[in-house]
Amino acid sequence: MQTASYLHTFPYCSYRRSLFKSDGWNKLQIPYSSRLPEKVVLIGRPQTCKLLRPLKETRLCAVPNTDDGHPSVSVLEDSNMNHAPTSEEETLFSKWSPPRYLWRGFSALILAGQVIIRTLKGKVHWKNTLQQLRRVGPSSVGVCLLTAAFVGMAFTIQFVREFTRLGLSRAVGGVLALAFARELSPVVTSIVVAGRIGSAFAAELGTMQVSEQTDTLRVLGANPVDYLVTPRVIATSIALPFLTLMCFTVGMASSALLADGIYGVSINIILESARRALKPWDIISAMIKSQAFGAIISIVSCAWGVTTMGGAKGVGESTTSAVVISLVGIFIADFVLSYFFFQGVGDSLKNL
Repeated sequence: MQTASYLHTFPYCSYRRSLFKSDGWNKLQIPYSSRLPEKVVLIGRPQTCKLLRPLKETRLCAVPNTDDGHPSVSVLEDSNMNHAPTSEEETLFSKWSPPRYLWRGFSALILAGQVIIRTLKGKVHWKNTLQQLRRVGPSSVGVCLLTAAFVGMAFTIQFVREFTRLGLSRAVGGVLALAFARELSPVVTSIVVAGRIGSAFAAELGTMQVSEQTDTLRVLGANPVDYLVTPRVIATSIALPFLTLMCFTVGMASSALLADGIYGVSINIILESARRALKPWDIISAMIKSQAFGAIISIVSCAWGVTTMGGAKGVGESTTSAVVISLVGIFIADFVLSYFFFQGVGDSLKNL
């Protein structure tokens, strides 16, 4: 008995996500008799299918199977075929997402712009603003004054010891006054407020965000920026200059008392030296700095709060990050403002 094989090729679609499934061998049942046909004709109805990726062309070969007497179809892949690029090419940044700190920084800038626009338009929730002003101002006076008093006494110990040894005891008051007015009072007050008020802002807004309370405000027709963010920014920017002025006064008073009681430098000498050294611009610059620091604290804290994700853990991380970023922003802004406010050679101590 003669045996023969006939190879007939026809296109075959092989794709794992399509309707066709290939197991490596697909049997094609063809009636077989002792007399081999001269031709094997495979007739199929034309079908169309939509695939997400280009198809891989495969050849099917019908050969007689010596085991059961029926021909089978084997799959032969064309290894010389060049595969075309995918139809849906992935772009360079399709799977890239910006770092969290980057889009949070952009959100803080956008939030600051919204606060300025809403304030200029007069869309401010004044009742909430007064509540936040009471919270930032009177509630923070005690810790701010206590911190300023001890910082002033610590600086007095360092300055009075060295200046008295050099015979410059009359310059102690002027140096302390300039240091407190230009740097210490606004920076120390802002650090205390950032730790006490900024963390509270971030925690409150973060909790409201993860519990979807901000979405509830939108459903009720209230703008969260008008109701939550703008009052906090206005209250912090107004209260911080007054806290700075009070801290400056307490710091100078504690320094004068310590210098008089321990080092024998009269209070009148210190106050007269401070009066000669200080100028109106020194106090004005301290107020401007503290107002800028207050805006940085409130905007950063609110921005980090409204972008909180991840439940209670996310709230804790946002609170910590908000305080850290606020402190970094305060130090950077202090350098920039000091550079522009106090350029050139100073002459504040020449009259002492």
